[in-house]
Amino acid sequence: MSIKRSIWMVAAAFLAVSASLGTHAQTDREKAIAERIKPMGEVCIEGKGNCAAPAPTVAAGPRTGEQVYAGACVACHSAGVAGAPKFGVAAEWSARIAQGEDTLVTHSINGIRGMPPRGTCATCSDDEIRNAVKHMVASVQ
Repeated sequence: MSIKRSIWMVAAAFLAVSASLGTHAQTDREKAIAERIKPMGEVCIEGKGNCAAPAPTVAAGPRTGEQVYAGACVACHSAGVAGAPKFGVAAEWSARIAQGEDTLVTHSINGIRGMPPRGTCATCSDDEIRNAVKHMVASVQ
């Protein structure tokens, strides 16, 4: 058991005993101490009734190519990891661009060489992958 947890338990026990005995009212200082040492949260245990409902996620539409690139593609395409063509470096993109946009999108969706399927964006739709490809190609044209 951690020291912080032990201190919290002792302080909480002291405050609980003194409050339950009613022998003295909590002073402002004791209230301040209780506030400082109270737990920051609690573990949600399903079935115990202490779990808040998760907030529903609402899709705002497909992400732009720039958003997908910044959130996923940049990890490899900014530094050329595993042979990835670097963003904005025309010499590394020219042969790939010559294959056509549909081929680039297919490779991005299915993976090729060191690139896993969908790169590092497993949640990206095909349209979002296409947007990212267009964004990267536009950086060299």
